Amino acid sequence: MKNPLKVIAVLALVTILIIAVFMIRRHYSVAVIPIKIGVLHSLTGTMAVSEKPLVDAVRLAVEQINGKGGLLGQPVEMIVADGKSDPKVFAAEAERLIEKDHVSVLFGCWTSACRKAVKPIVEKHRHLLFYPVQYEGMEQSANILYTGAAPNQQIVPGTRWATQKFGLRVYLVGSDYVFPRTANIIIADLINASEGKILGERYLPLGGTDVEAIIEDIVLRKPDVVLNTLNGDSNAVFFSALVKAGQGGLPVVSFSVEENGMQAWNGGQLTRHYGVWSYFQSLPGEENQRFVSAYRIRFGADHVTSDPVEAAYVGVNLWAQAVQNVNSIEPVRVNPALLRQSIKSPSGIAAVDADSRHLWKMMRVGKVRADGQFEQVFVSGAPLRPTPWPSYRSRDLWQALLERDQS
Repeated sequence: MKNPLKVIAVLALVTILIIAVFMIRRHYSVAVIPIKIGVLHSLTGTMAVSEKPLVDAVRLAVEQINGKGGLLGQPVEMIVADGKSDPKVFAAEAERLIEKDHVSVLFGCWTSACRKAVKPIVEKHRHLLFYPVQYEGMEQSANILYTGAAPNQQIVPGTRWATQKFGLRVYLVGSDYVFPRTANIIIADLINASEGKILGERYLPLGGTDVEAIIEDIVLRKPDVVLNTLNGDSNAVFFSALVKAGQGGLPVVSFSVEENGMQAWNGGQLTRHYGVWSYFQSLPGEENQRFVSAYRIRFGADHVTSDPVEAAYVGVNLWAQAVQNVNSIEPVRVNPALLRQSIKSPSGIAAVDADSRHLWKMMRVGKVRADGQFEQVFVSGAPLRPTPWPSYRSRDLWQALLERDQS
């Protein structure tokens, strides 16, 4: 008969080994569970050319974070959804990413129509959206961090620069949705205050190509400058039609066409074409050169950065820094920590303004080169504090005006 003490000892040792293996496997499985983030941009439709590079920007930031060990000891995993240039699809996909995929944060949207469709979704779930594109302002959500420019960082100073440079007889062209129409209210205020004149104000549906009547009106009225708030690939038709009509030398200032769009839609065929942004790929400085080099190495030498690309990249890094600060990925814990964040970025110091949930930004004007890149011709003396509601009206008056305009 076997020694019962030996049997008990062997059984105890086996039990200890089983528990140890279980604990090691449990620890290992927890450690490799990824932190999921939602990336919601248009991969198809009229906005795809503009928005696809923003997915790349998020991917670059995520890969760099994972290359340093991830966040809180876990890798970050992107769940990418196609908004299809449609606000209804954006809203449905935001809901799915939060409810079904359990992402910790959303990075996405370009048009204000799509952002406004996603806004109530993130608010309902007390979630987080990082919005990376300049816009018309008039908004501040406790669940959105705006890493693009507010109107006082782009539309207002860009309009002042254009009218001082070229004259006060202005023609407005835009896409028919929230951003262009609201931007043009702000622009009209500035022109009227300067005793200038709006010679025409025309809109195309997103993706619209019927520009013949607009071009004929521009030729007839002979403006000093065209202020362009067209979004998406309508710009390609508009730029080509101007050249065909002999207007290739007419000053055009575009507020929504970045390097990728200028390249894709041949914005350089206009000889006096300008863009207003906070960042250009062509900016000097070691931080930007490292960013541009990393982007090209990862995605190809023909890929270009831009203001929205940089803002998307910065957004991921601001979020990651806040996650590390609070040792949590829960939106309700990360959200208040975001308001204390600042980091070095390709365009300078990216600092969150806690009062407005926007970033302090430089304002830059660039002349479009033949290759679609910008040559900077003007820059603000210092970063501008964001003001989502232009200060010459109260927030209540702006809201009342916009409601009348939309009714």
